[in-house]
Amino acid sequence: MKRIIQFHISKGDKYYTAKGADLPIVTQGKTLDELAKNIQEAVELHLEGENPADFGFEHNPSVLMNFELPQINA
Repeated sequence: MKRIIQFHISKGDKYYTAKGADLPIVTQGKTLDELAKNIQEAVELHLEGENPADFGFEHNPSVLMNFELPQINA
């Protein structure tokens, strides 16, 4: 059983976008703080009334946000 729900974060022109690596969830926010709040809300809604074990997660899993930095030219 997994203890962490992972999200990959990227920055667009105006918004940060989060795509779930473990769950089919996509959300966005203008700031990282707004995005974190939106991710938490989206996960809660996705798992509402569900058993996390049915998705391969322990009870009350944590959320991990991985942020993609722009490509670095060396």
